[in-house]
Amino acid sequence: MKISEILKEIKYKRITVDSDVEISGICTDSQKVKQGDLFICYVGNIHDSHDYAAEAVRAGAVAVICERALDCAVPQIIVDDGRKCVAAVARAFYAFADKKLKLVAVTGTNGKTTTTYMLESIFKCAGKKCGVIGTLGISYGDKFVSPELTTPDPVFLHCIFADMVNCGVEYVFMEVSAHALFYGKTDGLTFDVGIFTNCTQDHLDFFGNMKDYSECKKSLFKSGKCKFSVINSDDEIGRQILKQASGAVSYGIKNPADVFAIDIEERINGSVFVINLFDELYEIKLNIPALHNVYNAMAAAACAKLLGIPTDAVAEGLAGLKSVPGRLEHVAKFNGADIFVDFAHTPDGLEKSLQSLKKLCAGKLYCLFGCGGNRDKSKRPLMGEIASKYADFCIITSDNPRFEDPYDIITDIEAGIDSRKKKYVTVTERETATEYAIRLLEKNDILLVAGKGGEYYQEIMGIKHSYNDNTVIKRIIG
Repeated sequence: MKISEILKEIKYKRITVDSDVEISGICTDSQKVKQGDLFICYVGNIHDSHDYAAEAVRAGAVAVICERALDCAVPQIIVDDGRKCVAAVARAFYAFADKKLKLVAVTGTNGKTTTTYMLESIFKCAGKKCGVIGTLGISYGDKFVSPELTTPDPVFLHCIFADMVNCGVEYVFMEVSAHALFYGKTDGLTFDVGIFTNCTQDHLDFFGNMKDYSECKKSLFKSGKCKFSVINSDDEIGRQILKQASGAVSYGIKNPADVFAIDIEERINGSVFVINLFDELYEIKLNIPALHNVYNAMAAAACAKLLGIPTDAVAEGLAGLKSVPGRLEHVAKFNGADIFVDFAHTPDGLEKSLQSLKKLCAGKLYCLFGCGGNRDKSKRPLMGEIASKYADFCIITSDNPRFEDPYDIITDIEAGIDSRKKKYVTVTERETATEYAIRLLEKNDILLVAGKGGEYYQEIMGIKHSYNDNTVIKRIIG
């Protein structure tokens, strides 16, 4: 592609060398530049990629988009904000592949992954070719790409869109994180449906306060970004979105909604309920327990219906989803007790999972969890308080301590536990803590292992060590 084709899609101040060079790729990481690439510079949180432009040119970059003139002997396109150019450049380079796909965005603090998996199951049941992009990775056809970020960076995202089109994919269900919205990763995309699940405390280490965090989530539903919106009417921020968004439909249980559930029966192996789907009644069976998954199912059902999927295929698709890795996933039975693994890593997520399991537990409810290092510290005592409120006994351990001392994280969690109860232990090493918790189990007990879900690593001092809760549990019980 000629650089002139790229320039049609961005606003720029000037070009240092008037040369319509041929571009064979796009890159924002100087260590990954290939011959013929266009290198895009911007100022990041830690590094300024302008400092690596010369290295990129030596590696083969034939042009540079930058915010200031550099000492490089290649054409330089000077712009105000390099980061804001990335999505537009990527879309143009990959021939606007996104326009050939039906895109569904799912945003919210919790429930994004499960909702995308429910949508995938529904649409496959209806005979549609679809792909999923999110926390657990990217999957379409017979391809799977291991996860790096919940929402990929624009260059990789549009590369994936182009390959999806080549593979015949029709529908794409993607998780859109608050960070992705903040950094403009989805700029230029028009979603056929945008889904809002909820907004509760998370990522305050980045956003600073709930107002800025929620405003970022709400930005997905501003005019023109979503043709239709599916909004949780039982969430405070959701109700604010419903007042502002055009083409919005609602789902909920407590407040009036276009889609709602009645006669809900929660079980250890799932839930059964009757859905009112735009005034059409249908019995829904889920293999995933907990009330919050009833909400996720309603969101997926409403989206599918808006995109023309018949209700019987919606019901069949939801019933056909056996589990979602690490999302309140029943992974084993031991001594007559049930063991679940869940990604719950926020106060709201942990509370909802424990509330649901408490209702189903005929014995003791155990909760093993930790909190991530170098992230929002204010949620640690809140999670300690919630765990001690609902669980009969807690095992506090490490999650992804990153560059923090695990003892310090555990101490922050302990601050929220009712000192009069003290129904907990601390075991810093996660695998040891898991084995300790499992040995406590007796008939009718439930153990929730929370925080990491389907992750296959534990991050300690900048190194990702191989670790998976599901695998560890199965090894312990043999």
